[in-house]
Amino acid sequence: MTSGLFSDFMQENFKVSKKILDLGNTALKNISNEFEKIDYIAEYNQMKVLNAMQKNKLGQMHFNFSTGYGYDDEGRDITEKIYADIFHAQDALVRTQIVSGTHALSCALFGNLKYADELIYVTGEPYDTLKSVIGIKKTTCSLIEHGIKYKQVDLNQDGNFDFDAIKNSISPNTKIIAIQRSRGYSLRKSVCVAQIKKLIEFIKNIRNDIICLVDNCYGEFVEEFEPSDFGADLTVGSLIKNPGGGLAKVGGYIVGKKEYVQNSAYHLTAPGIGKEVGPSLGQSSSLLQGLFFAPQTVSCAMKTAVFAAEVFKLLNFEVFPKTNDFRTDIVQAVNMKSKQQLIKFCEGIQKSSPVDSFVLPNPWPMPGYDCDIIMAAGTFVQGSSIEFTADAPIKPPYTVFLQGSLSWLHSKNALLMALDWMNK
Repeated sequence: MTSGLFSDFMQENFKVSKKILDLGNTALKNISNEFEKIDYIAEYNQMKVLNAMQKNKLGQMHFNFSTGYGYDDEGRDITEKIYADIFHAQDALVRTQIVSGTHALSCALFGNLKYADELIYVTGEPYDTLKSVIGIKKTTCSLIEHGIKYKQVDLNQDGNFDFDAIKNSISPNTKIIAIQRSRGYSLRKSVCVAQIKKLIEFIKNIRNDIICLVDNCYGEFVEEFEPSDFGADLTVGSLIKNPGGGLAKVGGYIVGKKEYVQNSAYHLTAPGIGKEVGPSLGQSSSLLQGLFFAPQTVSCAMKTAVFAAEVFKLLNFEVFPKTNDFRTDIVQAVNMKSKQQLIKFCEGIQKSSPVDSFVLPNPWPMPGYDCDIIMAAGTFVQGSSIEFTADAPIKPPYTVFLQGSLSWLHSKNALLMALDWMNK
């Protein structure tokens, strides 16, 4: 299809103005070097995944269906061995019974903290849904209600770890130091793996028995390395984000030291049972195929984020991170300047989606958040953040958070369609 034919098609069928299409072409010319970097990382991670699957002799028999208790589920067990190898960890818990990244983190925290133990978050205030788990936002059955002590240390003004403050916060009761890699609904920098490596070394020199836990959501396969490559005792994430590759229907993972992963499994199922139960229910094929696609899918999400940053920069919007900034997650934040523009843009993303394009998103009081949230998510899997989505808290500075892309060719043009809708 020639560029002229494509432009005519977009104008005729999607009513995108030539001015917006030209803006997209200008942005693409400006970011070719960034795309080369993204492709290199994707290729490296693709072969890392392939190596783990071949090493563990993945076969057709691992795609069988199990029910009930799921004893001796070979597909489930091989999936966890593959995850452990990819993340260079002693053990892994990869289950469809884990319903979200928050649930996975909850299992890791409750499984490894006892009464009077202390948890310290060293990346400032955690993601909204974690506040209820911890008890920062008062709720029943939280960690604080179970007698766990909590502290948090903010990042410094440069977005780096405040090592002096972290050292001073550690007490004899400190059991887990937690790191949230992604920005969440904030405008701070996401934390790269090199920073996490330096922090883990620092903590282990103070006390080797402190568990270093990393919330890895939105960060898998964005860099060549994962936090577990550099000593993270627990690394946690969601399968409907990066590692599911858009094919996982549900699930979460926990990788790390065998003892801590087993403790997490005891909280997921029951003490004394742990990893021995949990049927795959025929999902092993989707989880593993999604994992195989994940490096390429993440690269599509990264290209979309860089493209969005450049397009909005050309339109004089404030973007985080900037086009040429080093990236360690798939999230792109844009300050939309007003509530009206924020809602119109999210409507445009929904209208450009393959699923539910005929509906409009409305802000609503989503569970776990302290304000109304608008979510544009015309996704094949409900809530999937590796599919092209946009969501935002309805409060100043009216920042929208873009993430995901199953297809770079779709999300590039979907973004232009959303801009055109916003302008109208």
